[in-house]
Amino acid sequence: MQRNHAFDFMCGICILRMLTLHVAGFCGMRGDFWVEKMMAWSFFFMSFFFFKAGYFNRTVAGQSAPYVKDRTRRLLIPYLSWAVIGNIVYFGLMLLDTELFAQSFEDLRLDHLWTTSRARGNEPLWFLFSFYVAYLAMHFMQKVRGLRWIILSFPLVGYVLFRLGNPLWMSLDNVFLGIFFFFLGRVWRWLTDRLTAWHNSLPLARHLSGRSLVTLLSVLLLAGFVFSNRHLHGSYDMSLNHYDHSPFGAILNSALALCGLSGVLMALPQRRIPVLGYIGQHSMVYFVAHYPLLVACRLITRLAGETLDKWNDFILCSALILTACTLLVPIVEATPWLSGRYARKTGDKPRPTAPRLSTAARPA
Repeated sequence: MQRNHAFDFMCGICILRMLTLHVAGFCGMRGDFWVEKMMAWSFFFMSFFFFKAGYFNRTVAGQSAPYVKDRTRRLLIPYLSWAVIGNIVYFGLMLLDTELFAQSFEDLRLDHLWTTSRARGNEPLWFLFSFYVAYLAMHFMQKVRGLRWIILSFPLVGYVLFRLGNPLWMSLDNVFLGIFFFFLGRVWRWLTDRLTAWHNSLPLARHLSGRSLVTLLSVLLLAGFVFSNRHLHGSYDMSLNHYDHSPFGAILNSALALCGLSGVLMALPQRRIPVLGYIGQHSMVYFVAHYPLLVACRLITRLAGETLDKWNDFILCSALILTACTLLVPIVEATPWLSGRYARKTGDKPRPTAPRLSTAARPA
């Protein structure tokens, strides 16, 4: 099955955006104007991975035991493996000079193990754990006909949890919105397929091809995002389940941007963009490996009596981490417990690349 290069391109942009913000934070640039603007106009990028999973809908149906085992191997085991690696990097380097990092040791809390899914030395791993739980939740909700529509209330549930101080263990307050965007991806795929099939019966669309109709709708949604994000701005940090400004604006603008971008991407020629396409295709490696490398850069710099600061270190760290992650791609992907790429058993039925929201997934 041919890869979808348009979504690889978008994944590559999301990974580069994440890496850029993390390096900027480590280099003391988090409050800079360009960083704030990037956050304000790309806050929905982590939601894209949930949306993409729902859009391509690698089936959430089937028998529960094999499904849970498969998701555990592909998401939970890499989460645990890279959490251990992050801890080794974090504590290993700090133990080289306990006096220098004495305050860091004093600030350690035992409840960190169960209150947050952020691993020391690899904090972005919260995403893998939330992604794992979202997949399992979608699977079991699929077992009850009509239950999936309760997902429409999940943005409200997530916001209430935010107002309550995010009380759930393992940072799972964000999983409700993750499930919502997962479901949104499935519904958007179903809707675009129906528009493509039915466009001749729509009075205003008879002179457009199905693809052109979806593209026009997607452009209108993107225009709506630009307008709404300026006049009803709200942003959402999925890692913390934290809202800024208008919570309604954050959800609305995310939905407009995700649906609009995906529609436009699918309308573009399916050509591979060399660098971004490669990063997007191997996004798992860049995601799990970049943060321990960045932590190592910061701790080694501190051990040398220096600090990461502004543009020189930003450019150097970015280039170093991108190069190191690229070199790690074949090593990590060949190691199942690091990449989640376990070989399927002979005789297993191949999973559909993008099944429609029909049969079991059709709205009741």
